[in-house]
Amino acid sequence: QVQLAESGGGSVQPGESLRLSCVVSGYISSRNCMGWFRQAPGKKREGVAAIDSSGSLSYSDFIKGRFTISKDNAKNTLYLQMNRLKPEDTAMYYCAAVDGITIATMTSPGNPDEYKYWGQGTQVTVSS
Repeated sequence: QVQLAESGGGSVQPGESLRLSCVVSGYISSRNCMGWFRQAPGKKREGVAAIDSSGSLSYSDFIKGRFTISKDNAKNTLYLQMNRLKPEDTAMYYCAAVDGITIATMTSPGNPDEYKYWGQGTQVTVSS
């Protein structure tokens, strides 16, 4: 059973940075895709960024170079570095994973329905 545990959320002011972490435990195949999603109150869950086992990356347009997804395979950890945060980035951020596929074979790496495993989320609040 794959388990995902996010951390690193918090309350920051506009323009500041946060780094989210997601530790993966349990077996996941060597061919996989992992992603970050977010959900604000009253809104649908939306994809933020994804990275697969081949190193391919995918970012949603609204990121516009502010966020960076990365992973440390030795630590079984996925990261999301978020810079120049804005109030509209306020949301619960979730880590997700799916095995057996890569970004190239996904219909949309930003579609939550493409992922099988989910963490519980970590809250990010950006406010002055």
